[in-house]
Amino acid sequence: MLTAKGKYGLKALVYLAALKPGSTARGNEIAKANNISKKFLDAILLELRNAGLVKSKRGPGGGYMVARSPQKIKVGFVIRTLDGPLAPIACASRTAYRPCRDCKSVARCEVRRTMAQVRDATANILDRLSIADMIKKG
Repeated sequence: MLTAKGKYGLKALVYLAALKPGSTARGNEIAKANNISKKFLDAILLELRNAGLVKSKRGPGGGYMVARSPQKIKVGFVIRTLDGPLAPIACASRTAYRPCRDCKSVARCEVRRTMAQVRDATANILDRLSIADMIKKG
């Protein structure tokens, strides 16, 4: 499930991607436009900056901007960056696999197989969609 952090991160990226190329927006502007707590947004923007998705600029005319083309920022990458693996349960994750304590056979577990299909379908959609696609569909 998408957390508030992931949702707000996507909203912030969509907001920044919709700006004229080279333009910046201040954190309080992004927070107000998307009804997000400024303090929470600051933490999200820091994670997005550390992941190379946004850049920040200090001083007059400063603020945040996307660090690369919105077509190259995939929704799946953003969600993994902010929320972690896409799998609904840990035993179905490719990047953070952990077996369930109650599982007798990982290979034969019907729940794990089903949740792996959910993970694959979700990843298939989110890894194809970009921030630019989100703007186009709006």
